[in-house]
Amino acid sequence: MNGTSAALAELQAIVNAHPAPGVDILICPPATLLFQASQMVTGHAPDIGAQDCHSAASGAHTGDISAPMIADTGATAVIVGHSERRETYKETNDLVRAKASKAHASGLTAIICIGETLVERDTGQTLQVIGAQVSGSVPDSATSANTVIAYEPVWAIGTGKIPTLEQIGEVHDFIRENLTSRFGSAMAEMRILYGGSVKPTNAAEIFAVPNVDGALVGGASLREADFTPIINALESTV
Repeated sequence: MNGTSAALAELQAIVNAHPAPGVDILICPPATLLFQASQMVTGHAPDIGAQDCHSAASGAHTGDISAPMIADTGATAVIVGHSERRETYKETNDLVRAKASKAHASGLTAIICIGETLVERDTGQTLQVIGAQVSGSVPDSATSANTVIAYEPVWAIGTGKIPTLEQIGEVHDFIRENLTSRFGSAMAEMRILYGGSVKPTNAAEIFAVPNVDGALVGGASLREADFTPIINALESTV
């Protein structure tokens, strides 16, 4: 819940800084800015996505936004199951899966977020939780073209705490194995992002971890000056 129309200046700065990026860049502004942002980037990078959608295409859901509405703005993707939605609004794996399915049906890429809490990490439940979230949140309609998985340990989001590179690698390897076991070898191409206090100072080492294909960036994406070094770090790995 950051950004009014004045923040579009930062989006324009990102457009100007990356006229021909070597990686995919997606900006997910608040719903109030989706149409304006989509108009700004027409024919240019980055792509535009939304931060959430409803599990229904339409109906008496006052205040919500549907996947078809998001697509109508020109946006091409939507985040579902973000930890803040799961924690604050008690969104279940079943609901996240329904949202992702609706995103797919509307031609949107679904960025499905998963991650464990600090209690779950400390009690050795990380892989059990991640496995249940992948199984429960990723719909059968998922392909490497229409779905991105974002691993964001809840305890690392906005806290400055970072899992070790070994911990990140363990979870990303597990996610890849889980997806491949369920969907087949094509899932070797599905992008798995890491999210959780990603900053210019740690991005390069995180991107060097096998099966980390990019980042879901929170606070550091609000300013072009902070976001561009992260993009540059990813470009240096491809």
